[in-house]
Amino acid sequence: MAEKDISKATLKRLPTYLSYLKSLPEDASPNISATALATGLHMGEVQVRKDLALVSNGGRPKIGYNRELLIADLEKYLGYGNTNDAVLIGAGKLGRALLGYSGFAEYGLNIVAAFDANDAIIGTSKSGKPIMHLSRLKETCIRNKIKIGIITVPAEHAQEVCDLLIENGILAIWNFAQKHLNVPDGILVQNENMAASLAILSKHLSEHMQGK
Repeated sequence: MAEKDISKATLKRLPTYLSYLKSLPEDASPNISATALATGLHMGEVQVRKDLALVSNGGRPKIGYNRELLIADLEKYLGYGNTNDAVLIGAGKLGRALLGYSGFAEYGLNIVAAFDANDAIIGTSKSGKPIMHLSRLKETCIRNKIKIGIITVPAEHAQEVCDLLIENGILAIWNFAQKHLNVPDGILVQNENMAASLAILSKHLSEHMQGK
């Protein structure tokens, strides 16, 4: 189907639909309606229906979507079939945890290598991923045509690392540092703000306890 404009909010919901569809048992019905999907995820039916219409034209009245075809449409739209190679900067506890996470492959992300300035860990590896000195970043990015960079360094070093990634051809950055990054036009930054997520959880818990 022709690709349509899609909002970031919708884009963030699509992996949720995909994960739910894949979690259904093998003996489940081969078809699923937007209503059933919305009920299973405790979401609004109208929203789910609109989201699915943007990525798939396989819905049929009174039948819904063929589950396997809908999964294929979602994966195709999200680009999960096309592995994106990435480099990770900052091989501390968080960085090594990401290196060790095998689930990224399902979403088309392959971390080629990690880089750090700590001589104590340079030359080691995590889950088969080498940890190298920052001086080797350029050759790795060029050789593997890397366009995605993951930042897991302390906040005070994040901008410096961001600049270095951009100098070496990185076009998209997944930022785990609690630091706002200044980047040129054309560079995408996705911030993984754990502080904000914790604030939302804490607020929800507070309201729940007050309700009691």
